[in-house]
Amino acid sequence: MAQNLPSRAENYSEWYNALVRLADLADHSAVRGCMIIKPYGYAIWEKMQRILDDMFKDTGHVNAYFPLFIPKSFLSKEAEHVEGFAKECAIVTHHRLMNDPNGKGVVVDPEAKLEEELIVRPTSETIIWHTYKDWIQSYRDLPLLINQWANVVRWEMRTRLFLRTAEFLWQEGHTAHATAQEAIAETEKMLEVYATFAEKYMAMPVIRGIKTPNERFAGAVETYCIEALMQDGKALQAGTSHFLGQNFAKAFDVKFLNAQNQEEYVWATSWGVSTRLMGALIMSHSDDNGLVLPPLLAPIQVVIVPVYKKNEELNALSDYIRPLVESLKKVNISVRYDDDDTKRPGWKFTEWELKGVPIRLTIGSRDVANNEIEVYRRDTCQKWMVPADNIVAYVEKLLVEIQNNIYQTAKERLDKFSFYVDSYKEFQEILETTGGFIYAHWDGSPATEEAIKEETKATIRCIPLNSPEEEGKCIYSGNPSRKRVIFARAY
Repeated sequence: MAQNLPSRAENYSEWYNALVRLADLADHSAVRGCMIIKPYGYAIWEKMQRILDDMFKDTGHVNAYFPLFIPKSFLSKEAEHVEGFAKECAIVTHHRLMNDPNGKGVVVDPEAKLEEELIVRPTSETIIWHTYKDWIQSYRDLPLLINQWANVVRWEMRTRLFLRTAEFLWQEGHTAHATAQEAIAETEKMLEVYATFAEKYMAMPVIRGIKTPNERFAGAVETYCIEALMQDGKALQAGTSHFLGQNFAKAFDVKFLNAQNQEEYVWATSWGVSTRLMGALIMSHSDDNGLVLPPLLAPIQVVIVPVYKKNEELNALSDYIRPLVESLKKVNISVRYDDDDTKRPGWKFTEWELKGVPIRLTIGSRDVANNEIEVYRRDTCQKWMVPADNIVAYVEKLLVEIQNNIYQTAKERLDKFSFYVDSYKEFQEILETTGGFIYAHWDGSPATEEAIKEETKATIRCIPLNSPEEEGKCIYSGNPSRKRVIFARAY
């Protein structure tokens, strides 16, 4: 166990909070509920961002940027939308400060009240659809496939770094289409983009599904989601894609002339993932020694640590190691040579293990003489000697193996903690013992859903897209059910 890092078994919440801090990922800020993303944490987010951005562009989307501030009147145009976000909105009322006449610092200038109050965006549907009214006139303007990378503010009462903060970073796609079929296809396509990213790059298996009306995005006709299972048996919503129908088009009067020269309202989608993915990455794979990062998202894939007693020995080792560093870089492996002479090797081992670097190479004078290099893999905490002549090819192959193994470990855990139950008693027992994804029959009633949530704190995470038709009885009401849904306690 890393120094000062609690074990997951003893206190999972404390383990997570300590790991975020000790691994130099993020810190609390002076503003309640907001976070500072530190350079190492931001480096991981940048890799996520670059990969996702390429995936969006490969599917025909382009980036734009829209204002941080939204006129309050915009938010009230779509009734469900304003109801969904009203309690989380931060509002700007004035545009100037002044010195307090009583000498108590600065105060709001009462003469600087805004004519219309501004909302700090909790999401951008309203400001974007107000803009789309000017951009869309004809079917030739469709589809309009826009994404933006931005920050948003939702005034959360209970916050946790990366998982739920008052301000967070994300991307939000907003698309417009000529038909409902095209918009639904877009919604499903982007859900699959998110699922592919989660499984291929994050090494995190996910369940693809549809939210119930109770859990649907405010203003959406249908919300698709990917749900992941964390090591403590709780679910985490990792991404959502929404079919908005014509709700926002009608609210902002966005129409187009179709090929028959008839006027219609456009059809819409929105979809997004956020820095919450950082929390998912941490909780999916990490252990009591620190982070475990899949190689495809690790800012540093290989760290090289020299072992020596005198500076002359370090100089000789450096001459040996520098060509190795260049060889690894030539095959696009990100590598760090840690020749800091103020830290002992053992301290460095602990530090890089804590930061989740997938592979550590250790080299001393005896290893050079024997033409060997010690290899340590973070995911299994195993080490062994490898001939130096083969080390670059060996590391390339090992990074692929580590990526696959991290995914397989997470997949086996998901399978192990997925339960099919037919009674409310069994449902409650699993929630109180192991947690996990519980596949159970539900009668489709929002009242039943709310009652189960009230009694157990478990919610319906989704109706799985691949869930087969199956006759059964609701575990709570005993009423008929044709399909199982997934319940879990969640972050």
